[in-house]
Amino acid sequence: MQCEMNVGEVGAVVLAAGLSTRMGQPKMVLPWGKVTIIEKVVTTLREAGIEKIVVITGGAHQEVLKALNGYYVTIIFNPQYHNGEMLNSLQAGLRALPPDVRGALIVLGDQPFIQKETIETVVRAFLETSSQLVIPSFQMRRGHPWLIARQLWQEVLEIKPPETLRSFLQANHEKITYVVVDTPTIIWDIDTPEDYEKRKPRN
Repeated sequence: MQCEMNVGEVGAVVLAAGLSTRMGQPKMVLPWGKVTIIEKVVTTLREAGIEKIVVITGGAHQEVLKALNGYYVTIIFNPQYHNGEMLNSLQAGLRALPPDVRGALIVLGDQPFIQKETIETVVRAFLETSSQLVIPSFQMRRGHPWLIARQLWQEVLEIKPPETLRSFLQANHEKITYVVVDTPTIIWDIDTPEDYEKRKPRN
């Protein structure tokens, strides 16, 4: 990977604080091959060279804590997880990243099919340009993980409802660099038992 020497400037916030209401059980700790969903997400980030990882937990805090025992990650409990919004989880994650991080990947904890190559593509675009926002796109649909430069973190930290991350991105649309990827995995997630059965590994 061309930007390996600088990849340490990028950290990740993994959003794993949801209630898993539609799944009916904590989806972050469902099996995914030989590991759990949340373990697979963290492992793929590591494979892409991301070492500074903050995982935000909520409804399944103890289960995620147990699953990630032995993984070198920072785990933050979001006491406001019950409101179902990603915003305060992201805010907690940005605050927890170390000061030498100048770009944060925003990662969904229920995207175990996230690909190392996608992460590398987004990080490379950030490191090789002056972009403050980098978002992957598949067939004109944007997905995760996307990346936000430290210059914009304060703006995110100051967002208050009814403003949302969507409105933040709309307000900063001219700062976005889109990177086109050839995989729909950036727009997949796991919300329901049907999603899980459809996507889970078969081996």
